[in-house]
Amino acid sequence: MSADDCEAGVMTMMSCCASCGIAEADDIKLKECPTCDLVRYCSDECQENYTSQHKEACMKRAVEELRDDLLFKQPESSYLGDCPICMLPMPLDLSKSIVAVCCSKSICRGCFHANYMSEEEGWSNRRCPFCREPVSSKMEECDKQRMKRIEANDPVALCEEGAAELGDVDAHYRLSDLYRNGRGVVKDGEKEVHHLEVAAIGGHPRARYNLGCHEWNNGNSERAVKHWIIAAAQGHDGSIKALMYEFRRGFVSKDDLAAALRAHQAAVDATKSPHREVAETQREAAEEYIRSQSPQRQAAEDYRRKMKSVE
Repeated sequence: MSADDCEAGVMTMMSCCASCGIAEADDIKLKECPTCDLVRYCSDECQENYTSQHKEACMKRAVEELRDDLLFKQPESSYLGDCPICMLPMPLDLSKSIVAVCCSKSICRGCFHANYMSEEEGWSNRRCPFCREPVSSKMEECDKQRMKRIEANDPVALCEEGAAELGDVDAHYRLSDLYRNGRGVVKDGEKEVHHLEVAAIGGHPRARYNLGCHEWNNGNSERAVKHWIIAAAQGHDGSIKALMYEFRRGFVSKDDLAAALRAHQAAVDATKSPHREVAETQREAAEEYIRSQSPQRQAAEDYRRKMKSVE
């Protein structure tokens, strides 16, 4: 059956009572099913009589609509939240933050830098900016701290499946990657999409971007654009590139692209601070020095940046 035939069938169902088949006329007004709007009835009696036949399709439509309402809702913030020290939104670039082993808190490098500069005792006696536990440079001590977090069921310290069960958004994203590539598990497209959706709803912009790519690959450009607009508003660079590409193809309007660009820039600007800029400058200088001492490191870093730009 062609798409035109399906559309004609739906229009026929909407123009007559789904139960008795009577057509709408001046003296007969049909009312839509309040749950799904797929069919219409001439009376409450017809609606009651047709319920058993229509229930499954009705509930399926209702579930899909509720799911989409939840899926395409703009998250209030990214899954990373705010830095617990400066209370500014965390940057999406994970290299600009550090997860403290002692307390599993993700802290921006700006606050780590400010904490280090304020420490009178120097590097050897540093303390965590958040919990104030001594920062150890010994692997054995770090492992002990990590095990304490695991025993406390800290999602950040657990493996993907355990963390996902506790509702960790990033764990769902990592699981989607495992199911997509079949690393350690059997490839499963449905499970991949499921974990991507859970992560996207939780505010994971990279998961949202991947969902957009999934929809685009399946020919659902409109849904893909919706995902990319939401991710762009969270500061995701890859989604902006995707929207610009779709704009050139005519699938994104000029106004929508302009709004996405403004929202993206606002999200990026919200993550900036003087301390973070100083910390980033020093980190880049240190990395440049290390690369200059090792051609292999330089090649690895170039590859990492190339893969990041593709993302």
